[in-house]
Amino acid sequence: MGNPSGHNVQDPFLNTVRRDRVPVTIFLINGIKLQGVITAFDNYCLTLKNNVTQLVFKHAISTVMPSRNIEIGGESE
Repeated sequence: MGNPSGHNVQDPFLNTVRRDRVPVTIFLINGIKLQGVITAFDNYCLTLKNNVTQLVFKHAISTVMPSRNIEIGGESE
């Protein structure tokens, strides 16, 4: 389902945690938990660095949880 307002939440959120190097916990739809720092992302995947760098496809992600509150466009998330 598209976003009729054209407001994109995903990109500013991911860019903030990437830019500020905020550690995140990512839960996949199969229940696996991944932890690390997001180093890059595009429309389809992201790279997560911990001891190794992993390529994670967005369609497999259920939740991205930052280790601290972050601000997106002046709003604390």
